[in-house]
Amino acid sequence: MQRRQFLKTCAGFATAAFLPKYHALAAPAKGQTKIRDIKVMMLQGPRTYTLVRVETDSGHFGVGEAYGSPGVGVKEQVMALKHAFVGKDPLEIDVLYTMMERRTDGSAHMLMRAVSGIEMALWDLAGHILNQPTAKLLGGRFRDKVRVYDHRAPSNMLDKASCREWADKCRNDPAGFTAHKFSFQRTKESEDRAKDRSNRILTQKELDNARKGFENCREAIGFDHDILVHCHWEYDLRTSIQIAKAVEPIKPYWLEDPLIVDYSESWKRLAESVDVPLCTGENLTRRQGFKDFVVNAAIDILHPDLRNTGGFLETKRIADLADVWGLPMATHNTGCIVNTMGTTQWAASIRDFLMCETVTGKGDWMDKVIVSDQPPIRGGYIQMTDKPGIGIELNPEVVKAHLAPGETWWG
Repeated sequence: MQRRQFLKTCAGFATAAFLPKYHALAAPAKGQTKIRDIKVMMLQGPRTYTLVRVETDSGHFGVGEAYGSPGVGVKEQVMALKHAFVGKDPLEIDVLYTMMERRTDGSAHMLMRAVSGIEMALWDLAGHILNQPTAKLLGGRFRDKVRVYDHRAPSNMLDKASCREWADKCRNDPAGFTAHKFSFQRTKESEDRAKDRSNRILTQKELDNARKGFENCREAIGFDHDILVHCHWEYDLRTSIQIAKAVEPIKPYWLEDPLIVDYSESWKRLAESVDVPLCTGENLTRRQGFKDFVVNAAIDILHPDLRNTGGFLETKRIADLADVWGLPMATHNTGCIVNTMGTTQWAASIRDFLMCETVTGKGDWMDKVIVSDQPPIRGGYIQMTDKPGIGIELNPEVVKAHLAPGETWWG
């Protein structure tokens, strides 16, 4: 078999694996309902959160979340696509997605974010039509709960007392997070450089501070909690290697986004030069964005954001591609609780899944956007539900109280 044919076959594993199951469940309902409308509303908090609702003429609807911050243009793109969905069968998700995905031509990032939000709302809708959880429609659950990680960090990594205080708060966190992602402490000089990306290297003092800071954190928290080292694509190859070697003694769960977003041979050289697990993917789209990382052994953990990659089905195909090379998945997620619950439904259907990022779980209004009689995150995990779709119901009072300026309830 030629290499090109092999890759094409690998990329199609997802369709062969679970779409027949979905179509069998959907057969009795196919053609009985049509998409009537698509609506968008945005919430305002630390970020903006773009919620998408697909409505049908049967009264069923599904909710998803498109990318929020930066959310400029996403709402407009969703509304611009509406005419292409109205009147269509909402259970023809792959057909509808493929039709829209081709319009992006691999280049329009905001349009891809709009397509992703609609696609995930369609899967929630399908769950309500068929009275099944989204994870089951995606092929079934490999796990009944999904681990999540937060961003809690010490106020001063170079101060051991501050690190001990941080560790105590982590251990006593009501949500029970046991994995924490944060960056190393920057000097004012390096912060200034980072703002304008004028220099992508670190001084020896900055590297020493990074090493000492993370060593202080590991000493304070022990190995019962995982530490994820966060970068923001701002370093060159040499500096990325130096950072990886500086934090290697603390055994980080992964080093995230040290190099530029897109694949280059430097990613492969970095992977060959360090022992720290490398993780990236939140700003990549579709299988095409991940392919070179996978086939060139340039990454250890794929870290897509479903709001960027194309939604549930396309990202499941990415996971199947990764599985051929024995690579696990994790998920980036800075969305509200809607995207968190949707992403964990998807994560439950993935064989080799590690953990999902979340900005929720703090017990504030963000957790109350959905109706629930208990906190959504317990013991550092989100428990899967047998409720249809992604298993949520929006809380109108909380949503209305946190609408972005100019927004109305599903206006």
